[in-house]
Amino acid sequence: MRYKYMNQVKIDQILGSRRFSNYFWAAIILIGGFSFFLIGVKSYLELYFNNLFFINNKNILFLPQGAAMTFYGMTGVLTSFFLWYTIAFNVGSGYNEFNNKTGLITIFRFGFPGKNRILKLQYKITEIYSIKINIQEGLSPKREIYLKTKDKREIPLTKVGEPLSINEIEQQAKDIASFLKIQLEGIR
Repeated sequence: MRYKYMNQVKIDQILGSRRFSNYFWAAIILIGGFSFFLIGVKSYLELYFNNLFFINNKNILFLPQGAAMTFYGMTGVLTSFFLWYTIAFNVGSGYNEFNNKTGLITIFRFGFPGKNRILKLQYKITEIYSIKINIQEGLSPKREIYLKTKDKREIPLTKVGEPLSINEIEQQAKDIASFLKIQLEGIR
């Protein structure tokens, strides 16, 4: 998260789908899926034409290998298109604004196009009970910061993706809690 301080306002920018890992995997899946699709289609067309493309796949029959490769190729291409779509619309990006001047916390995120493209939640600072840190280690570690309201709701503030180090997540939570002058939960 990137921070911007303007006197009584703190803004944390949230990176959405435009991450290097998404570009990398979208490109790899597109290349692999298109290659599978091309070999599957070529195995079908080899039944009618010989030496069609530059690809040598004389050992691949259309049934069952070519049909399976065509199916998996289309699945890969469609998955890649979905990833490129989320990158193009920068799904998940936005900001968290903590405004001591107006007494409001604004959570803003972009979603998929449509009537619910923009998610904008606003809470009064007086409704917030604490900042909560949730750290779970294991195969898929979770390191998240939540706004905990007085009516026990927990609103996530951190981005989805690669988890930050424990020191970074604790420091971010401390910064937010000290800025809002509220308590902090979950620190060891």
